[in-house]
Amino acid sequence: MKKILITASLLSALLVKAQDKRPDNWFNLDPSADKVNGVSTERTYAELLKDRKSNTVIVAVLDSGVDYQHEDLKDVMWTNPGEIAGNGIDDDKNGYIDDIHGWNFQGGKDGKNVEYDNLEVTRLLRKYKSKYDGKTEADFATKEEKKELAYYQSLKKSHEEIKAKFEGPYNQVTFLHDGLIKFDKAVKAKTGAEKVTIEEVNKFDAQTKEEKQFKFISSNMLKNGMSNLDEAIHEMKENVDQLGSYLNYGLNLDFDPRPEIVKDNYNDPNDRNYGNADCKGPDSFHGTHVAGIIAASRKNGIGMDGVAANVRIMSVRCVPSGDERDKDVANAIRYAVDNGAQLINMSFGKAFSWDKKAVDDAVKYAESKGVLLMHAAGNDSKDIDTEIHYPCKKMENGKEASNFMDVGALSWKADQKIVAPFSNYGKKTVDIYSPGVDIYSTAPEGKYKDASGTSMACPVACGVAAVLKSYYPNLTPQQIKKILIKSSIKNYKSEKVIKPGTKDEMVKFSKLGKNGGIINLYEAIKMADSMKKIVG
Repeated sequence: MKKILITASLLSALLVKAQDKRPDNWFNLDPSADKVNGVSTERTYAELLKDRKSNTVIVAVLDSGVDYQHEDLKDVMWTNPGEIAGNGIDDDKNGYIDDIHGWNFQGGKDGKNVEYDNLEVTRLLRKYKSKYDGKTEADFATKEEKKELAYYQSLKKSHEEIKAKFEGPYNQVTFLHDGLIKFDKAVKAKTGAEKVTIEEVNKFDAQTKEEKQFKFISSNMLKNGMSNLDEAIHEMKENVDQLGSYLNYGLNLDFDPRPEIVKDNYNDPNDRNYGNADCKGPDSFHGTHVAGIIAASRKNGIGMDGVAANVRIMSVRCVPSGDERDKDVANAIRYAVDNGAQLINMSFGKAFSWDKKAVDDAVKYAESKGVLLMHAAGNDSKDIDTEIHYPCKKMENGKEASNFMDVGALSWKADQKIVAPFSNYGKKTVDIYSPGVDIYSTAPEGKYKDASGTSMACPVACGVAAVLKSYYPNLTPQQIKKILIKSSIKNYKSEKVIKPGTKDEMVKFSKLGKNGGIINLYEAIKMADSMKKIVG
């Protein structure tokens, strides 16, 4: 799932202090020279890679879709060399018609797309509900049925807890959104202003308790990056819509768009030739933002610069507004591998799995073909050593995939606040930490926007891996993983940081991941240069 971030107090998050604004382009900056926790992209290109030749690397972005016409992405999109655009023929005989820049496993042959879908807990709950709802152990004779009954009861409890988690924030942002609209109208009526800025808010003579409350809220929001109340209302509406989608679609047992739109045999994981060529989809913000972080055109004088300079982005749409489906993820991995991707970015995840074996088999397939999978650790402030965040590197047989990395998120803030407060963590599971707070990148329709999440940290790390693969094409996924981990900066390894999900609980940074390391391109290239026997 491409998750939004829900804090303990959404209002407090909206009233963030002005000095908490991130430095520009911080994820590409250098820890030593720029005093910020970036990956040293600019320094590496200037000092270590200048005038060196590189190879083009194909990176598959498994996500919500990518705006392949964006000004900063159109020149770095993968184009299928064996397909003729728009002729309705599977020219390259790969099973997918007109897959020019990728494929969409969330659509139907008639061009319709799934935009909203359930959370996986909802789908599983619906699967078992008719048989087990209202029943007790006494109603069943076999151990298997009793086991499924217990599982159903745990699903029902989780579903109720998740619903309660979202209802509060939804009511809060709806209250703020409606109040801001009312206050904005009042100020405009009194001042005649077309757009209400901080000056109009400060001059406004609030009379009622409600007006005074929203004058305070509006003033704080406009002090911290928003230019007028129209902008603030628009952003609040996005929050209302996102939270509403959880309640109206994600947790709705009566909602299931799959049969009507995709029309595949969902119970058959080997059914792979479904979907359509719309690899942008109805809401491509998340995937577009991820793609820009990896490879937005560098030095073209517009927008922003991605980490990797010689990359082609393949868009494989498999993530709706809701939880991704295991069948789609498995088929998206296979599609990417079969069509030449050398790295796969997976900025999504969920707490439950419908068919883990299908995904495990696809991961093994990617492993056999020498493809590295980069996966976001998740945004729930949880220990994913004990609470699984799917998909995961640990297989059903207990073994770990050697071509799979989990990435945690860093803030640009120093010292105790270096780990993003939302980031999942895990001493045994999280391989590396990477910039993931207030990352400025591409957004659909030629726009740019800040976003935060391990969803952003993962493509930063994927971009670093892509640069390595570009200059050292013979590196295997296992060697790239080894270099990224061993070359990571360990300055904070023994330092105490605020544990994600807590206000001030302090733990050693090394307790939050396997290696206590922060990914760094400069150090990775230096290590690759020194490993002559490996890079040949």
